[in-house]
Amino acid sequence: MFFFRDMLMMLARNNKVDEANQVWRDLRSEEVLFDQHTFGDIIRAFLDNGLASKAMEIYEEMRQSPDPPISLAFRVILKGLIPFPELREQVKDDFLELFPDMIVYDPAEDLFEDQEREKDGKVDSGWSDPAL
Repeated sequence: MFFFRDMLMMLARNNKVDEANQVWRDLRSEEVLFDQHTFGDIIRAFLDNGLASKAMEIYEEMRQSPDPPISLAFRVILKGLIPFPELREQVKDDFLELFPDMIVYDPAEDLFEDQEREKDGKVDSGWSDPAL
């Protein structure tokens, strides 16, 4: 199972969606069952590489899995969904439904605005010395 997980994660990192789809179809035809940790890792790899639609397809399969849900996999996915607030809210609702006694911490609303300004060089981080 770890070989297949690693293969899917590498395909996601290299934006090889067609190849990942083929591997996923092959694994489904072989009736390979992933555990919740593996689902979380695979989904996060797709999210980290901007492939949210593929990640959410796999998420839907995770939700249908006979393996009981675990909070850690959801937390990994929720962290990867920070740049996708609408999708994050959907997964957050599922998480809170499955784990009603747990808390989800949301990032500050302006988190990404600050990061974008730093990328564009519009914010002085305080680390540069003008004398250098």
